[in-house]
Amino acid sequence: MAEIDLSIIILSYNTKDLLRQCLNSITQTLPPNTELIVVDNNSSDGSQEMVKEYLPCRQAGKILNAGYSIQLIENKDNLGYAKGNNTGLKHAHGKYILFLNSDTEVFKGALEEAVEFMEKNPDVGALSAKTLLVSGKMDPDCHRGFPTPWASLTYFFGLEKLFPKSRIFGHYHKFYLDLNKNHEIDAGAGAFMVIPREIIDQVGIWDESYFFYGEDLDFFYRIKKAGYKVVFYARPLLKHYKGASSGLRKESKSIAKNSRENRIKVAKASVVAMEIFYRKFYQVQYPFWLTFIVLLAIKIKGQFRIIKHLLS
Repeated sequence: MAEIDLSIIILSYNTKDLLRQCLNSITQTLPPNTELIVVDNNSSDGSQEMVKEYLPCRQAGKILNAGYSIQLIENKDNLGYAKGNNTGLKHAHGKYILFLNSDTEVFKGALEEAVEFMEKNPDVGALSAKTLLVSGKMDPDCHRGFPTPWASLTYFFGLEKLFPKSRIFGHYHKFYLDLNKNHEIDAGAGAFMVIPREIIDQVGIWDESYFFYGEDLDFFYRIKKAGYKVVFYARPLLKHYKGASSGLRKESKSIAKNSRENRIKVAKASVVAMEIFYRKFYQVQYPFWLTFIVLLAIKIKGQFRIIKHLLS
């Protein structure tokens, strides 16, 4: 078996049309020695059937001869984001792993650029690429600081929005850094996340305590703690139809296929994720009274989020 340079793991849940678009964007310019792994979390919208029909035609002819393979993993339940990606990881053989959301569209040449960058920078433990939203603006989540109590406070009270270039109030997204140049950051987003396999072997796989949300921050935190760089790649490499899987974001409401019950489930999971992250990494760093305030704020914010979807 030829050595695999890149394993692309795409986790899908009820995003059939967007998944097809994502696959089209990848396979048209897929570099050699690449494997593509689609993990479906028990979709009910025909996603698995679409992939089964799609893959044979892509496996025929010169594309297969270019040196890549495709496989579909069909989960019998919705395992969530972390466990779903770990399922794909068990089947991955690449030197580099790209975790890619199904609601993305990869630009031409993006995969080669990402691999080339990682090859030239062995001290980089994870790469987060500039990601564009449908509006054409940058997805702020591809360029983040860690959610310390101060960073979270300034973000949730709108101080970062008022002073986006401030080094005092802008820790949540660090927009005071030059977004047109590659540079080190704390964390990116799981929508496009390139990690060397040897780094995953060292820091561990996705933490399955998280069901949805927070697990990418957890992964980036462990990579940084292990002494590796997380880098923001300043050239746009993809477009993100953000929120299509969760159904929680207003900008993707028209294309999200999830039921009201699933949106409520994901909203609750997002609150639990914030609690898990804080208790895991920050609780021992801060005094009891601050931990009490932070966890209380998380619960209050979470209740508002859940109520919004209960009433929708």
